[in-house]
Order: sequence, then C-alpha cells, then structure tokens
Amino acid sequence: MRQPNDIEKDEVAMSTLVELTSVFEGIASMRIAQTKSQVLESTKFFNALWKIYSQLRVDALFDFGRDTKEEKKLIEKELFIVITAEGGFSGDIDHKVIQLMLQDYKKEQNDIVVIGHHGAVQLAQLGVSFKKYFKLPSKDRNINVIPIINEVQLYRSSSLFYQEYVSLMNQEVKKISLSNAVKERGAASDAADEIISEATYIFEPDSYAVAAHLERSMMQIAISQLILNSKLAQYASRFKAMSASHQRADESKSDLHLEFNRARRAIKDARLKEIINGIKKSKAGAGA
Repeated sequence: MRQPNDIEKDEVAMSTLVELTSVFEGIASMRIAQTKSQVLESTKFFNALWKIYSQLRVDALFDFGRDTKEEKKLIEKELFIVITAEGGFSGDIDHKVIQLMLQDYKKEQNDIVVIGHHGAVQLAQLGVSFKKYFKLPSKDRNINVIPIINEVQLYRSSSLFYQEYVSLMNQEVKKISLSNAVKERGAASDAADEIISEATYIFEPDSYAVAAHLERSMMQIAISQLILNSKLAQYASRFKAMSASHQRADESKSDLHLEFNRARRAIKDARLKEIINGIKKSKAGAGA
C-alpha cells in the first residue's frame, strides 16, 4: 500500500488540476458570450447592406465582387476554404472538419486554403497539400478577410468547411457554398423600407461598381461570421473538453482522498495491533 504522504501529494496536484479546468471552463464560457454578441452586431450590418444590394442587382448572379470591366480568366477548380482552430486545444472538432472536406476533395478539381494552424498541421500529417494558410484571427472584431476574398475572386466557385455552434454540448461540422452563405443571410433579412434605384439615387461611378463593392463587403461579413461561428464551436468544444476533464479530475481527487484516509487508517490499525500484541506478550511474560 502507498504511503499517505505520497497520496497526499497526488491529491494536492489533482486539486490544482480541478481549479485549472474550472478556470478554463469559465474563460471558454465568457468568450462564447462575447462572440455571440459580435455575431449579432455583424448580422445587423449585413442586413442593411443586403437591402441596398437586393434592389441594385438586376439578376440573380452573384459575382463575388469582381470588377465586371476587367475580364480575367477564372480558375475552373472549386476552392475549398477550411476553418479550424489555431491551436490543438479544441477537442476533436478540427479533425471532423478535415474529414468532411476530404470526403469531397479531389486534387484535380479542388484547391485548399486553410484558416487555422491546427488544420494546416493535420493536412500536412495526412500528406494533403494546400495552396495557402492563414492564421485564425485572435480577435473577434474587425477581422481582416480581404486576403481570403482575393483568393476567392480567382476561382469560379468556392465552398467553406466550418464548425457550427449548436449548444455548449453540441457542435456540428458543415459545408456551404460561399454564394449561398451570402444569399441565405440575405433571405433572412427584412424587406427594405425605401426604394433604392438609379431613379432615386446617384451611384458613382455606376450602379454595377456599387453592387460589386457591396458584394465584397457582404462577403467579408459572411466569411467573418463563419469564422466567428467556428470560433464559437471551438470555444464550446473547449468548454465541453474542460468540463469532462474537470469532472474526471474531481472524481480522481475524491478517490485519492479516500485512498489517503484508508492508508492512514491502515497505519493506525497496524500500530494498534502492534500495541495489543505487545501488551499480550507482556502479560504472558508476567504470568510465566
């Protein structure tokens, strides 16, 4: 049986782990609340842009904010954008995103852009090459996605693989076409309060240039929201992992405390037995 002093040291170490996991739970919960607030704010701004854009665009074609006056040959491949965590402290959800992407990936038909270092590492370990890697933004406001949009505009079509926040204990991985991501958010917005057209407004240099600028702005918001949604899922996955770790550590601490008490009791019982045996021997010696 282990000595009580050794068990006590392990119990102290486990108590520290219980406190740490509790702190990480709290941090993840706080970041979830902050990110949710930012998603709501960006949704309001997107809705305002969509009301203008939906009245300017005369057709259903989404041009990804390309300059219609410049005829650039587009890459016929479909661009896959994979959003993962920056570090490996996010549970198994990054692995699920990568596996979802690989189900559709064909080297001859797709190029990959990775957001988040953890995803880049996983793809490298699997021997899958990617075109570019961007760091996952550390802040939740004013996310710069222009370099990503510049890549999107080179391709005929683009799809994003991301993590969807459902609840603290439930996160899903999804794929969405970038044009559909913009249109879905537009469909969820309310109708415009006023008529916006060339008859009521002057557009410089022309309405097509303004529509292209709005497309770029809405793409920035849509991609930023998907990044924020992925970060929400990562925080929730982290919270879930820390919650499970906290529970296991707390259970281990209780087991160690019980083992410590048993070890102390065993030592006391052994000493008491020695005393009783000594008394018996003394009495036997005196009787002889």
